[in-house]
Amino acid sequence: MLVARPAANIIVEPGADAAADRTVEHVVGVIAERIAEAGACHLALSGGTTPCEVYRRLAAPAVAEGIDWAKVRVFFGDERDVPQDHVENNYRMVAKTLLDHVPIPLPHVHPMPADGMDLAAAAKEYEDLIRRLVPAGDDDLPRFDLILLGLGADGHTASLFPGTHALPERRRLVAAQFVPVIGRNRMTFTFPLINAARRVTFLVTGADKAPVVASVLSSDAGAKVRLPAAQVAPANGELTFILDTDAARRIDADA
Repeated sequence: MLVARPAANIIVEPGADAAADRTVEHVVGVIAERIAEAGACHLALSGGTTPCEVYRRLAAPAVAEGIDWAKVRVFFGDERDVPQDHVENNYRMVAKTLLDHVPIPLPHVHPMPADGMDLAAAAKEYEDLIRRLVPAGDDDLPRFDLILLGLGADGHTASLFPGTHALPERRRLVAAQFVPVIGRNRMTFTFPLINAARRVTFLVTGADKAPVVASVLSSDAGAKVRLPAAQVAPANGELTFILDTDAARRIDADA
């Protein structure tokens, strides 16, 4: 079911599996379209548990064989300050569920270097890499073809948590910051980079996310201050929320 909402496309599927299927269809369509138009597709993927099934389904032969992986470049929207072989590392999760199973050239996969001693320098290095490899739009900002995001119950997305210093950042495209609520350092895309994308897509499932989904999609100006995800608004791109019915259950009541 597709529901029209101001500034966003909202797709509601009957369950988490159907939402994963719709997200796979969405990603495959973006890849095919951009390769046809530009000869390459630049993706930024999210970590966490929700997109795991999407990555597994993208890696299934019936799907993967229809993608020209040699023309895809993969980046990451955020990362924890752990080694790449750590169980909490986003790159490790995506590699095990997707990248290890498809013929994408190794030089086309770009993990965030979030396990070094100087995380701020590593963030600058990753930003420089993005500027070199991702084509810029008219505003000279790198323009990803698709950024896939998740949504935390506190309204965070990527590693842009409420109250953290990267939220008002308007110059740096990738930032390193300490997140007090989890007591950890993170590396993350900032809003200028996210909002420069051609498409930004949230995948959100589960009843525990229903209140924050409704708030993010509401017209309440206060929500845009309280909830980082409410500040995602591609300037010249498409914003999509793919939800299951549990995550969408409070939209009509609260939005």
